[in-house]
Amino acid sequence: MHADLIGFGAIVLVAGLLARAGRRVGLPSVPFFMLTGIVLGPATPGPVLIEHPEDLALLASIGLILLLFNLGVEFPVRQVFGSGKRLFIAAAASIGLNVGAGLGLGFTLGWGTPEAFVIAGALGISSSAIATKLLIELRRLANAETPIILGIIVIEDLFLAFYLALLSPILAGATSPADIAMHIGMSFGYLLLLVAVARWGARAIGWLIGSHEDELLAIGMVGLVVLVAGLSAEVGVSDAIGALMIGLVVARTALRERVERLVLPLRDVFAAVFFVGFGLSIDVGALGSVAVPVAIAVAVTILVNICSGLITGSLFGFNQRGAANVGLTVLGRGEFSLILATLALGAGLDGRIGPFVALYVLILAVLSPMFAAQSRYLARIIPDQLLRSRWRYVREETMSTACTHLDRIQITETDGDGCRECLEAGEGWVHLRMCLTCGLVGCCDDSPGRHATAHFSETGHPLIRSIEPREDWRYCYVDGALVREPIGPREPVES
Repeated sequence: MHADLIGFGAIVLVAGLLARAGRRVGLPSVPFFMLTGIVLGPATPGPVLIEHPEDLALLASIGLILLLFNLGVEFPVRQVFGSGKRLFIAAAASIGLNVGAGLGLGFTLGWGTPEAFVIAGALGISSSAIATKLLIELRRLANAETPIILGIIVIEDLFLAFYLALLSPILAGATSPADIAMHIGMSFGYLLLLVAVARWGARAIGWLIGSHEDELLAIGMVGLVVLVAGLSAEVGVSDAIGALMIGLVVARTALRERVERLVLPLRDVFAAVFFVGFGLSIDVGALGSVAVPVAIAVAVTILVNICSGLITGSLFGFNQRGAANVGLTVLGRGEFSLILATLALGAGLDGRIGPFVALYVLILAVLSPMFAAQSRYLARIIPDQLLRSRWRYVREETMSTACTHLDRIQITETDGDGCRECLEAGEGWVHLRMCLTCGLVGCCDDSPGRHATAHFSETGHPLIRSIEPREDWRYCYVDGALVREPIGPREPVES
């Protein structure tokens, strides 16, 4: 017993220290938790801190359950369903392309039909934790594309619940159409039951676990979540679905904010155990056998995400930089891919699923921050024809909704069709820009005179707009960004 406690404590401590080192170089925590389990597990030569990974099975299951429960509690239902249809189209394109590509790759590998569907899910769903972390660390929260990125990953989280329900009969070994239909019916029937509880029974759930003392609320919350997850597994539905759905129920109670606060430290600790436990089950010797399929999967994921970013950029009128940011920010895969792999291994599917998903997640966890931070290089090579406007001179510029100089706009239209200073000097120009404060028309920075920028230097008037045909962008010299109005309805201002 003492040896088990020492091993468990040591491996969790090492995982935390490695993750802290990773944070300092801008990498997410999940791959370091996995790497700790791989390096210090029994399937890898060297020191072994946990001899029997199955000893962590219950704690790892609680980590998985709390991950999905927290997702359900934080899920912004009103925000998603109150968004425009363009967001759903963009999310459907992203999910469809990624899942479709993953399914095609899964069948090409020839590991089996159930394995193909697991690979499709692992490749199809982004890591919301990694994407959100990137937006914060890259200081892109005020970018025009950021609400769309957040909306897409939230809809992907919602899709996860339905995908798990569809995957349940496959993981349960259903073979005949009738058997598959029965399992799917049970899964969706159970989902409908929990939706009904969320709609009409949230008050009763709040009464059941509610307490003025945080200690008792936390105990009641964990007990309820684990109980519902266990019942879900007992009736043939994934425990992950049960945890996600009971999170949606709790989100409708008056306890939501307190539960969010209390569940975070529990989620973080037990989720770390879940990822470490997944790493413990991976044999480094098996990684070589999946290296080529993983390389193909990584390449396919990068290509497909760039395509979905272009579709989103076209839908919302983003330039090349905005479209590149969308595609590369959601490139990372993490917790949900590992959840699917864990469920697959628990169902006795091909053992190569574990090493495949582990190596795939590790590589993308490293590449995603690097690619997202350097999105301007991708923006340079995206042709104007793929988007709905000409962005030749501003394709690499950030699109922001946080410009504080909009009150300086005095003039928005002009009859001017030439740069006055160029005409007086007998020079030509390339493109024309108009000052939105005084209306002066000047030439762009690719012109010999660069009179639009010179006008800003002389007067401090911050905003210009292009007056070229089919170009409607505005640029702020002070913020160094294209200026966009926020997408969607504005929040009402309280008086």
